[in-house]
Amino acid sequence: MVADMKDAGIAGCVVNATREDDWEAVAALARGFPGFVFPAYGIHPWHADTAAEGWEERLRERLLADPMASVGEVGVDGWVESPPIEVQIGVFVKQAEIAAEMGRVMTVHCLKAWEELFAAMDQASAWPEKFLMHSFGGSIEVAERLAKKGAWFSFSGYFLHERKRKVLEVFRRLPKDRILLETDAPDMMPPEDFVKFPLGEGVNHPANLRSIAGAFERETDEGMLGRIERNGMRFWGI
Repeated sequence: MVADMKDAGIAGCVVNATREDDWEAVAALARGFPGFVFPAYGIHPWHADTAAEGWEERLRERLLADPMASVGEVGVDGWVESPPIEVQIGVFVKQAEIAAEMGRVMTVHCLKAWEELFAAMDQASAWPEKFLMHSFGGSIEVAERLAKKGAWFSFSGYFLHERKRKVLEVFRRLPKDRILLETDAPDMMPPEDFVKFPLGEGVNHPANLRSIAGAFERETDEGMLGRIERNGMRFWGI
C-alpha cells in the first residue's frame, strides 16, 4: 500500500487512531515508515465510551514520544445514538485541551453536531491554534464560524459524487490557504471513475488521492494543488 502511494506521487500520510487500542499499531506504522507515516493519537467519538482511567496521561506520553504526532481522530457525532453526546463531548474537550497544551494540531470529526462542536469549544479551557475539519461537509456559514476559531478544511473524494455537489460549492468559497485533501481510506469511497487502486468493494485505497486531487483542481482553480501542498506543509509542520 505504501509502495502504491509512493508510485502515485504521495510523499507522506497521516494515520489516525480511533481508540486507545489502536495507538500502538499506529506507532508501529510510523516506526516502520519513518518520514512517510505521521501518527495521530486520539479517541474517536464513536469510541468515547472506551476511554479508560488514565488515558489522558497516556495520550500525553504518546505525543511526547514523537514531536511530529498530532491528535486525532476526535470530535462529536450526532448521527450515532451511542455513546451519548455528553460522553463524546467530555472526551473531546479533554483531547482538545491536551492538543492546545502540547502545541499539537488536531483532526476533528463532526457529523450532525455543529452546535455541539461549538459548545465544546466554549467549554474547553484551551483550544488548539490550528485544527482540521476532516471530510468537511458543512455549510459556508458553519465554515466561517469555524475559521475564526482556527479551522482548516479537508476535502475527501466522497464529495465528488454528483449528489454531494453542494460540498464543492462550499469549498470554492473557503479561504484557499485553509484547504487540504484526504481520502479517509479505507472509508469515504470516491466515484468509481476515481478509483485507480481498487481494494475490493467499498474499500478505499489512500493512493486514490492522486485522482481525487486532479478532480478537485479541475472543479476549483488551476494551480490549486500547488497551493494545497504548501497548505499541508504549513498545517502539519513538515
